Amino acid sequence: MRWLALALLTAWCAPSPLASAEEDRSTLPVGAAEVDITPEHPIRLSGYGNRATESEGVAQRIWAKALAIGEEPAVIITVENCGVPASMVRVVAARLKQKAGVPRERLVITATHTHSAPFVEGGIPFMFAQAPTPDQQERIERYTRRLTDQLVEVALAAIKNRRPGRLYWTQGRVDFAVNRRVVTDTRYQGFGEQPQGPVDHSLPVLVAKDLDDKPIAILANYACHCTTLTGAFNQICGDWAGYAQEYLEEDFPGAVGMIAIGCGADANPSPRGELEMCKQHGRALADEVKRLLSAEGDSLQALSPPLACRFEEIEIPLAELPPREEWERQAEQASAAGRRAQHFLKMLDEGKELPRSVRYPVGVWSFGDDLAMIFLGGEVVVDYAIRLKEQYDDDRLWIIAYANDVPCYIASKRILREGGYEADSSMIYYGQPTRLAPETEDIIVDAVERLMPDSF
Repeated sequence: MRWLALALLTAWCAPSPLASAEEDRSTLPVGAAEVDITPEHPIRLSGYGNRATESEGVAQRIWAKALAIGEEPAVIITVENCGVPASMVRVVAARLKQKAGVPRERLVITATHTHSAPFVEGGIPFMFAQAPTPDQQERIERYTRRLTDQLVEVALAAIKNRRPGRLYWTQGRVDFAVNRRVVTDTRYQGFGEQPQGPVDHSLPVLVAKDLDDKPIAILANYACHCTTLTGAFNQICGDWAGYAQEYLEEDFPGAVGMIAIGCGADANPSPRGELEMCKQHGRALADEVKRLLSAEGDSLQALSPPLACRFEEIEIPLAELPPREEWERQAEQASAAGRRAQHFLKMLDEGKELPRSVRYPVGVWSFGDDLAMIFLGGEVVVDYAIRLKEQYDDDRLWIIAYANDVPCYIASKRILREGGYEADSSMIYYGQPTRLAPETEDIIVDAVERLMPDSF
């Protein structure tokens, strides 16, 4: 497997000259690469807490893919995993800075959030009611080290593979995402033609082409959980995003197909429950991309250099912490909540303070005045997309979530008022001691405002 992964990293293209001064101003160096990150051994899967055993085979191989843009490369990596934690992102960023001079603000690592991929160290700490056994933990740590190395390798391969090209973007629509919450606020009912709550059915697509107009990479983004497969499924699989990538590469031979996830933390695919449904949703997305990129579609907009990248880490305050008595009560439970409570009681007994805020990454990439891409960490609910698209020019805006860390669900003002899984009980699994503070949404939007160029 190791030799196969390395072969894939270098097979896309031989080293090519970068864009020269003679080239027109719309050209810039672009390169792509991909690596197979399927584990070579059984491993606990992330996403569903009910799985008590390690994986039982591979339904579909999973991948990490990278797109490198520009003379001073900016790199976006998509990873088929439930989430790439900040601890891994920091290691990858430091290595890429050392090996290729990539500044922190010019790196984005985003996860497809498939619930059928390996658990990684530093991810969702209290996913399971019982901690992994020592043997299971060793395999988790081994896979985490290997994945970290592979993310560096795939980024370096994409940088090496750069050749003169052009970037284009367009926006389509697919409709298999359905809001999974029942909302009481009538302002949000019916948004996106879903009566039970808001959804974002937009499908932004970025395509990098060489000077012969052949696609080098295609990146598409959709706001929906990768939960077509449920907790009863215990095999490795990329879910709908994995099949969408697969079909894109079949439809556009030689191109690297990449999928990112938007503000869909409160949206599930519909229908769901069967492997064939993953293929159905993946095919629907790939077909829309194929339509958009066809000559008849004529919807592609060229993106003009330069690419400006900005990045900031902010602190999101947490709400009031529970008293010790509450942790003592929960610690008696044989559950994820019990494990979390035992952890916090141990901290208190050692004289340590419990967390009072969440470290949160925000990034913005802008292509001249043509397009601004916003990168938000965590499981971001759809209300953020609604607000940001109202605040900025929707025709020039792209929002990617699960980017650079997944510290928890990022609930909006509305969801914090309503409560429920996204606001409250999900924080158990992420090891946060309580819900986010009511001002969270405004703090995040203010950070985006600081990073967004004035022209948007």
